This record gives sequence, structure tokens and C-alpha cells, in this order.
Amino acid sequence: MTRYRIRTRPTQPFAGERTQAVPGRGLDFYELHGYTQGDEPRFIDWLAYARTGRLYTRIFQAEAPARFTFFLDGSKSMLLYGKQAYAERVAHLLARLAKPEGAFLWGGGRYRGQLSWVEAGPSVLLKQPRPRGVTVLLTDGLDEADWPRMLQKLGRVVLVQIMAVEELAPRFSEALLYDVELERHMEVGQAEILGYQEALEKHLLLLRSVARRLGSYAFLRVGDPIVPALLRQGVLEER
Repeated sequence: MTRYRIRTRPTQPFAGERTQAVPGRGLDFYELHGYTQGDEPRFIDWLAYARTGRLYTRIFQAEAPARFTFFLDGSKSMLLYGKQAYAERVAHLLARLAKPEGAFLWGGGRYRGQLSWVEAGPSVLLKQPRPRGVTVLLTDGLDEADWPRMLQKLGRVVLVQIMAVEELAPRFSEALLYDVELERHMEVGQAEILGYQEALEKHLLLLRSVARRLGSYAFLRVGDPIVPALLRQGVLEER
């Protein structure tokens, strides 16, 4: 597992967390700036000089240590269908990978092999100061929150959304359901189920698009092989 790390560069092209503009460090070109006394001659861009007659220095992106704060959704809906137990496995894996750079629990200090779950759910993030570094948010995404505003407030985020097959494709046509988040019963039929699935598809698309602009996103079904799924969806990358 030491060959992998959590990806912090946005899946979609926006500025990332580990890179910063430092001349002569890293491998990725960042920009040119006018040569000033003290710049290393080996980083002068002679092609730019040939075109313009002026000296420019190439600036590269260097890698800086990241800091990860893990927010683990402990709301009531996470207790259904084995989601929390599965999320616990995912959280331990990611936290162990993050430890060399800095792995912390939201409101609980440094990760030392134990996890703490936030029973109030992700909505509390709107009321609290932004955590330092990158926030790793493990949730089913079913909290009735202003998700775009919340993710934007976090700034740099790795969103891992965990749901069960039963939530994605309900198999019944009529039922009396109990909403554990709102604590109320609801009668549903085929029309409500279709409406739910359409709304869920739009919700998943929204979370995915916003999270990928800010960092990375993965959607996991309970029971999915964790590492292959996180690699395929860009939450993990090779060092």
C-alpha cells in the first residue's frame, strides 16, 4: 500500500494542494517569469530568449506535504445496510496512507488507529471553521444539506460517497417507509420510487462534479473492492 497516496490535485483542472510554484523543484512546468539576478542559469528558457530577446526563467511545480482531516459521517442513515462498517474499512485505509503527511480526525486530533464519527452529520461543516489542508469526507451524501455551498466552504476536498445497492434501486412497488434522518413515516409507490431515482441521479451528478473541481470524488457501493475502486475513480494515485 505504500506505493499509493491520496490524490489532492483536482480531477478537473484547477489548482491543487501539493504543488506550489518554486523554481527548479519538481517536474511539472508552471510558468515563465522574467530573469532576475540570482536565478539559476540552467533554468533559463533559451527558446523564449530567441523569440523575444529577453531572458526568462522556467518555474516548476514543487510538491509540498499535505494535511488531511477526516470527517466521518455518523448520522443515522449511515447505520443502514452495513454502510458504516464498510466506511470504517475505507477510512482506516485512507488514514493509514495519509499518516506520513498528516492524518487528523475532525474534532479528534491526530489519527492513531482509532476513528471518531460525527453523529450530527455533514451539515455541521457549514457551522464550523474550515479545517486545515484537505478534508476527506466519507458519507452517504443523504444529509439534507446545501452540498455545493458546504463543499465550496471546505475548499480542498476528497469526497468518498458510500451507498448500498438497496438505496440505489429499491425493489418494492408500494411500502410504508420510515425516514431515519427526518424521523417520520412516508407512503411510497412506483411513482415515488421513480421520482426518487431521478432525484438521486441528479444529486450524485452534482456531488461528483463539484467535488472533482475541488479535489477528487469516488462513489462506492457497500462491498466494492476498495483499492481498485479508489484508484479507478482518482481518489488514490501511485506515488
